Amino acid sequence: MVPLTWYIALSALLFMVGVGGVLLRRNIIIVLMSVELILNSVNINFVAFSYYLQDLTGQIFAIFTITVAAAEIAVALGILIALVRNRNIINVDEIDTMRG
Repeated sequence: MVPLTWYIALSALLFMVGVGGVLLRRNIIIVLMSVELILNSVNINFVAFSYYLQDLTGQIFAIFTITVAAAEIAVALGILIALVRNRNIINVDEIDTMRG
């Protein structure tokens, strides 16, 4: 059986990689993937503690988080496609105004 600390260490590593991607990268797609890494690290913690405490609440929260993340990415990709078609912009720094 894998100890709980290994899951926490993996989750912390994924979280740090995700935060680094959000803060250091300027490509919108990389930023979205980094946000997904952050959410997946939280899901690992939910499921690991749920298994450790023998409670299903963490697993239910993980399923809810996956559902919300899928909806978030669907909306974000729709906005991204519209932005690329209208302006040919893919860097976060170049998006400064919301014009119609």
